[in-house]
Amino acid sequence: MSESFETRRLAAPVRKALAVALCMVSATCFAQAGGYPSKPVKLVVGFAAGGPTDVVARAFADHASRALGQPFIIDNKPGANTILAAQAVASAPADGYTLLFGATNHTMIPGLYSNRVKFDAVRSFRPLCTVATSPTVLVVGPGLPMKSLADYMAKARKEPGRITAGTAGIGSSGYFATEMFARANGLQLNHVPYKGAAPVVTDLMGGQLDSSFATLGSVLPQIRSGKLTALAVASPQRSGLLPDVATFAESGGGNYSADAWYGVLAPAGIPEPVAQALERVAADFAKSEAAAEKLRGLGLDAESTCGAAFVARVGREVATYTQIALDLNLKAD
Repeated sequence: MSESFETRRLAAPVRKALAVALCMVSATCFAQAGGYPSKPVKLVVGFAAGGPTDVVARAFADHASRALGQPFIIDNKPGANTILAAQAVASAPADGYTLLFGATNHTMIPGLYSNRVKFDAVRSFRPLCTVATSPTVLVVGPGLPMKSLADYMAKARKEPGRITAGTAGIGSSGYFATEMFARANGLQLNHVPYKGAAPVVTDLMGGQLDSSFATLGSVLPQIRSGKLTALAVASPQRSGLLPDVATFAESGGGNYSADAWYGVLAPAGIPEPVAQALERVAADFAKSEAAAEKLRGLGLDAESTCGAAFVARVGREVATYTQIALDLNLKAD
């Protein structure tokens, strides 16, 4: 009787160690080991419901709710180019219960709105993980019937300022992408700002506009139908949605990348175990087939960059966009 009890007593630590080891491979158990989350988590989105960022955020929220056992609730705070949403998260307690689901434009805020922003786009946040990317693609319409990036660049060099490049407006992601490409290759393009992406696509198809550096999701149907031609994708590797379209690097456009990201950021100072749990959930979401299918329908690629790599990316982008805004004297205040 005493021997049986002693055996059980000695085995208890072994069983506990095994349970802890098994628990650590699960994001759910890892989070709950520290009591997180013990209540619903708010996921703040700086865009109205129904847009790409909102749709991706809701897909992630559904996955995180199931993985961590607590509701992840979307809180849409559109306005001021996502400044309102970012401010709400930056000023929230750093306990993991208020998160920002942001996109690349978060890193453009410092250069465009320096006089009205009450937070630091880098220091006020802990970037956790990206979950998706939207490649920027250079497209041309019937007004510029070309089939290669080499031809596009040759014409731009031969006739500086002749090729028109439309964007959704000064300070938009497409505008920065256009400027980055032109600078990297010593080209002069004729920038034409519009009030949104839709009229850009309309004029491209109508021949009134030559080209555009557009997010893939905004032009994918037109590319697939043959109404627009994709010359190159501004990503480190080809997009799975357009596997036959080469990257800028492959096409002679230099080491140029302008893909947009969608991801999760927390207030600075979030406890490390909570941050790690959320990073693991985000990475698992990006790897899931359900997420990949959902994102493909939006013209996005599932992609996860977490921790220090995401922190470094945010810092690099803020520095790059702020310098471009300074050089071009861009202010949206």
